Amino acid sequence: MTTPLVVGASVASVALGARYLIAAWQAFKARPPIPRVRRFYYGGFDKVMTRREAALILGVRESTVIEKIKEAHRRVMMANHPDAGGSHYLASKINEAKDVLTGKSKGGSSAF
Repeated sequence: MTTPLVVGASVASVALGARYLIAAWQAFKARPPIPRVRRFYYGGFDKVMTRREAALILGVRESTVIEKIKEAHRRVMMANHPDAGGSHYLASKINEAKDVLTGKSKGGSSAF
């Protein structure tokens, strides 16, 4: 006699659980899309390097202190140094970015 009661309670709990899951899935699909953050700068180099472009190359903010700029320059140069298989062009752009951010040049001093 208790078997129909247990089966009925099981079916009811499965139906309620499925109803909850369907409602949760519809709410998930209806939420507004979250914009994805672009991790890398997609674009070429400008003729004259700006502070914004220099900060993007080194991965720092435009108003960063000189110590952080030097640390970021060292880190990026270790990965892109021509003696370690990196590009001469990228190395010159990294050096130019450091110079622009530290104020040692006005930009546009790349050999390329």
